[in-house]
Amino acid sequence: RMPSCLLKLTRVMLSHKLWALFILIFVFVSFTYIKLYSSVWEDPKDRGPSYGLSPEISCAHYVPSSLNIAGEPSPSTASVYFVETSEQTAPSYLFSCSVESAARTHPASRVVVLMKGLAKGNTSLPKHWAFSLLSCFPNVEIQPLDLTELFSGTPLKKWYLWPLRHWEPHFLPVLSDACRIVLMWKFGGIYLDTDFIVLKNLQNLTNALGIQDDKELNGAFLSFKPKHKFMELCMQDFVQNYNGWVWGHQGPQLLTRVFKKWCSLRTIKSVSCKGVSALAPEVVYPIPWQNWKKLFEVVSALELQKLLKNTYAVHIWNKLSHGTKLEIPSQALLAQLYSQFCPATYTKMKQD
Repeated sequence: RMPSCLLKLTRVMLSHKLWALFILIFVFVSFTYIKLYSSVWEDPKDRGPSYGLSPEISCAHYVPSSLNIAGEPSPSTASVYFVETSEQTAPSYLFSCSVESAARTHPASRVVVLMKGLAKGNTSLPKHWAFSLLSCFPNVEIQPLDLTELFSGTPLKKWYLWPLRHWEPHFLPVLSDACRIVLMWKFGGIYLDTDFIVLKNLQNLTNALGIQDDKELNGAFLSFKPKHKFMELCMQDFVQNYNGWVWGHQGPQLLTRVFKKWCSLRTIKSVSCKGVSALAPEVVYPIPWQNWKKLFEVVSALELQKLLKNTYAVHIWNKLSHGTKLEIPSQALLAQLYSQFCPATYTKMKQD
């Protein structure tokens, strides 16, 4: 016989058909939303099959022996960090170029790529051409990103462990904002977004961040000594003034708030105060985000040299530019940057 509690439940369900239908629809819509939300951060171009380098292609083909990166990185130089906070394990051409250009311009430094999608304890990387190519550089280290371990011992630990955190609309960008300030505070060094192309060694830019326009700083590039007070204040502001529902509130806006207080400023300007420097836009943001389409315009070699005279790295504004087709080869500004500063990635792009 059917248990009495089950009979009662059946009667309730039958007498509340509309409510039952509503609940089923709600569950279905919620499930669909979660699936869409988890996939929205994936680059559609990176969802295809992964390919390793062809067996007949050696690292010497991609990384010329003339490149001075022999031996172990010097422990006295600061590490360069890249972070991937999504589950993505199929790096794009731009991702590969960012890491390659950093490895070439920082031969004596560890270039550490932390990826959340990599399994902990697994010594082998996924089969993908970018991992094969970047493994040719002895100073590049690709490691799993353990977020619980990273945030331990910081004010952001409690923030990260809140169970409903991942439901926030800008969770992945905010998580990236959190990772970079904690990395700088814990370990120091240089942090770069994975849409930078590095032109020069950044080691002499210490305790510095860049101005993106006349209103805001940007955290796509950070360079700080470990346990620096400025980064400590950034962590405190992150928690005390947290708002995960406003784009940029935990990123550029946070850094701008803290820097204004640090220097007692009302407006952002290129200045150094109390040991922290706000670098002029041409240093790491020579192409303003409002003018990102210039990256795809044809420029002469002389114009490019003049444009990047005082530039250490170029931010590509991938959030805006990723859907734009780039002709390879061409004289487009971005194509010339690929060709000069990440030639191994550029060779792969031409092959593809």
